[in-house]
Amino acid sequence: MYNQINFSMVNQTNGSLIFNLYKFEENCFFGQIQRNNYFSLIWVKEGSGKVKTGFSEFDFRANTLFAFAPFQPFIFSTENDIKGIVINFHPEFMFIHQHEKEKAFKEVLYNNTNQPPFVSIDINSVAAFDMLCEKIETEIQNPSLAQHDLLVAYLRIFLINASRLKMEQQPSAAVAGKESKEHHILQKLKDAIEENFRAKHSPGDYAAMLYVTTKTLAKVSKLHYNKTLSNVINERIIIEAKRELYLTNKAVKEIAYELGYEDEYYFSRFFKVNTNVSPQKYRETVAYARA
Repeated sequence: MYNQINFSMVNQTNGSLIFNLYKFEENCFFGQIQRNNYFSLIWVKEGSGKVKTGFSEFDFRANTLFAFAPFQPFIFSTENDIKGIVINFHPEFMFIHQHEKEKAFKEVLYNNTNQPPFVSIDINSVAAFDMLCEKIETEIQNPSLAQHDLLVAYLRIFLINASRLKMEQQPSAAVAGKESKEHHILQKLKDAIEENFRAKHSPGDYAAMLYVTTKTLAKVSKLHYNKTLSNVINERIIIEAKRELYLTNKAVKEIAYELGYEDEYYFSRFFKVNTNVSPQKYRETVAYARA
């Protein structure tokens, strides 16, 4: 069994999670689709299985560290119990969206939709990660002077070490960590699309938002995605539409409205152009797999 209560910090105003660490010895929590409003680090120390995130599925084995961003859907499937440690933290805990110095590991560990959402913890790193988890567990149980600062320091070391492992194991992920003007534009574009794709649908919207030309964004999109910016925006909208059709019973009209389309029929045409099936047909096709 696992315990999610002993090592937790919550917002006293609204009761929401700020930071926690817990140990688990089975898959009962991860066997259902998760879409949390915080960052998650899940270290599977024993066991193996498959993880499905979005529309990708990967195999994993013992000593695998997963990194999931807020609202990123994932589910584990295993034949036997898995054991490990979880660290969850709300974005505000580290002010991860506000400070440039936090972006390096955010960009390497998270927001890499084309990369596996995990790294393997080699035998030389196990002791270091264990020590950090023990320090976090001890500190969170003994509130004292500058507790928040110390927990952030331990977490930052954990994330930096994990990011270095990912850069070694997945060299293409290291591109996200390069300090360049183009890279900063790319990251700002990613963030802007993620935050505004429901309301902003045109390249011009994002060019105005980022104070760059549409030509500059087109170049960045072509270089890093090998797609037009319109295609990148459309794909993000389609991913969300598919998730809503797959995970909910909302009417197509309601999903269209939530994604910024007041005309249900225009949205249905847009969906069909990008997927070759209508929203209703897609729902009927995948409904059998819905939990």
